[in-house]
Amino acid sequence: MNKTGIAHIYASQNNTIILVTDTTGAETIAKATGGMVVRNDREESSPYAAMKAADLIAEKLREKEISDLIIKVRAPGGSKSKIPGPGAQSAIRALSRAGFKILRIEEVTPIPHDGTKKKGGKRGRRV
Repeated sequence: MNKTGIAHIYASQNNTIILVTDTTGAETIAKATGGMVVRNDREESSPYAAMKAADLIAEKLREKEISDLIIKVRAPGGSKSKIPGPGAQSAIRALSRAGFKILRIEEVTPIPHDGTKKKGGKRGRRV
């Protein structure tokens, strides 16, 4: 019997967080971030850090005998960036290379239906 997990990948411009839960989403099975595998703050969101975090996740999932994954990719969203950071794609690729069967990939970035005002003031950020 194939066990299924849900991999929540949160990829911002500053970090990549990978969290694997059971199918209900209630119980956390494994968690890793870009900051856990690299030294420098500026490298936390890099594709390399995301790949290494995915490798840590893969080890933990093999112990729990999970073979199938549903992937949910999320960017900061809301009034912030709606585009996932640089670590999202490499994290997905690393998980598939680790031998997990990817059932589906979903985009779950929260999109506001006219929520709060974006920061930066009336005239925007002046550089």
